[in-house]
Amino acid sequence: MNKGDLLTGVAIIMGKKNAAKKENKVSGWKVALAAIVAALNFSSLAFAAAAPNTAEWENTLAAAKKEGTVAVISDVTGALRDALTQEFQKKYGISVDLLGITGREVSPRVAAERKAGQFLWDIYIHGSTTALEAMIPMGAFDPLEPALISPDVKDPKTWRGGKIEFLDPNKTLMVMTPFQRGTIFYNTKLVNPKEFKSYKDLLDPKWKGKILVDDPRKAGPGQATFTFFFLHPGLGPDFIRALGKQQLTLSRDYAQEVDAIGQGRYPVLLGTPDFIAIARAKQGVPIAIVDARQLKEGTDVSPASGNLALFNRAAHPNAAKVYINWLLSKEGQTIYARVNGYISARLDVPTDHAPAWRVPLPGAIKTYTQEAIDKKVDLFPVLTEVFGR
Repeated sequence: MNKGDLLTGVAIIMGKKNAAKKENKVSGWKVALAAIVAALNFSSLAFAAAAPNTAEWENTLAAAKKEGTVAVISDVTGALRDALTQEFQKKYGISVDLLGITGREVSPRVAAERKAGQFLWDIYIHGSTTALEAMIPMGAFDPLEPALISPDVKDPKTWRGGKIEFLDPNKTLMVMTPFQRGTIFYNTKLVNPKEFKSYKDLLDPKWKGKILVDDPRKAGPGQATFTFFFLHPGLGPDFIRALGKQQLTLSRDYAQEVDAIGQGRYPVLLGTPDFIAIARAKQGVPIAIVDARQLKEGTDVSPASGNLALFNRAAHPNAAKVYINWLLSKEGQTIYARVNGYISARLDVPTDHAPAWRVPLPGAIKTYTQEAIDKKVDLFPVLTEVFGR
């Protein structure tokens, strides 16, 4: 090969390399451009998917502000009233008309109002028994899912068990606060809680005539407690009959029950609302709850009054939607759970405000479901036998 041929060959090789580099540069540019276009398309799709939620929320919020008010029925203490009203009002400028009454009063009141053609309420935050036995049969609630707008509220992964827990086929009644319920309440100056390792310790003659009970014949925590006794394989009807021989005193007033323990008129109370006892304890009243972990039989899981429903023919339908999405947000649930001492069904809500035993245990007896309520057909004759009508 002569010098000219060699130079020609080198030129050809260098040309090919330069061409390859140019081609690589062009290919790289094309890849980068394709990535940018894909990202833009993805962003557009993501925005398009989110836009309806955003638009729906903004439209709902605007309409809610025109309505100006949301009407809520709930159990209530002063602290709970503040929790269910103040932050929401501050955030959205929508006033909360809150009625605090017991579960036993809700259905007669609403039924009478509706009979008179009055549809005054938007939101129900109360017990499951009242809802399942009275409110749902009277057709008072709408399905809740259409009112859920916030993506994190709608996301099943937000909630314990990987889904929102509804208690009826039409999904009108939602469980917000499943927790291990308190069952034995005591005066801290009169009782050593370590005396209770089983519910059967209540049968000790020393407690005869000294036990106050929230009347289990009516809907409420007393009935939930005796439903738990009835359903537990280690207790059952025979335990209820034996307990009835302890000269129990029945009460139907939650505040009076808790005050009677705090004042020392009775040392032990069965089945009162946890949140009232907790509120009194925070005020310095000597009342506490027996740790469920030290009881052989444990306790039942219940949301207590922490159930949520949307009234049909709501007086303020848009404000109701805004309130529901706020209450089910991390902020709303944190406020609500903390003031009650409850455990939220939201996994991202802290539980450090409550004793560790409150966190619901897998396999614990549920006293708030339709299945448990159906068992009351067998429970009520036992209660009538023990306590009369």
